[in-house]
This record gives sequence, C-alpha cells and structure tokens, in this order.
Amino acid sequence: MSFDTGLLNIIACPSCKGRLVWHEARQWLVCRGERLAFELEEGIPVLMSEKAKSLSSEEMEQVPL
Repeated sequence: MSFDTGLLNIIACPSCKGRLVWHEARQWLVCRGERLAFELEEGIPVLMSEKAKSLSSEEMEQVPL
C-alpha cells in the first residue's frame, strides 16, 4: 500500500494539531507529541483519536524523525 507523503504538509494530529510523520515499515501516521499511531484503511488515514494506537517507548524509538 502506498501513501502520498505530500499530505503530511496539510494534515495534523486530531488530538494536539501537531505534525504527523509517516512510519513506512508499519504503515502508520505517527504523532510524536501524543505518542499515537493512526492506521490507514484502504489507503485513507483514519485520523480519529479514539481509533489511534498508543505507542510504547520501544515503538517510538522506531519512528523516523
């Protein structure tokens, strides 16, 4: 599955309105500030805080800068 990383310039974390980064290996959009991962469904980001996955410290270490 591919994700248009150009969208990262216009979308934000629904919780804190912070920047999201693309985690290619896991196919997640990640908010570093809130430590949340947002999955894609059929290539579309699901930007709902209640559906986000809370990330552990180990998972956060794997997120690209």
